[in-house]
Amino acid sequence: MFSQIIIKLVKIYQRYISPGLPASCRYYPTCSTYMIEAISKHGLLLGIIMGLARIIRCNPFNRGGFDPVPDKFTILKNPHPEQYEDEIISRKFHPKRRKEPHE
Repeated sequence: MFSQIIIKLVKIYQRYISPGLPASCRYYPTCSTYMIEAISKHGLLLGIIMGLARIIRCNPFNRGGFDPVPDKFTILKNPHPEQYEDEIISRKFHPKRRKEPHE
């Protein structure tokens, strides 16, 4: 129940507050989306800890990049983002691999 309240608050931020701010997140997915996914995947307490650690990492001294929510709890950047296939991002890690056309 509390998880859904926090997720709803983050979605309110995404819809009403974030559009009025300059784009500054250095990661994909964004920190707010990461927070929602972390809470959904790891529960309220661990998800909030992971989300806050991600927000702290999102600063001018960090390069950023593709950082999906890992399967195991950690406050560090995902060490193996290539395991999370995303059509757009996978080209960065697997530039020679092409998507096969559907027959």
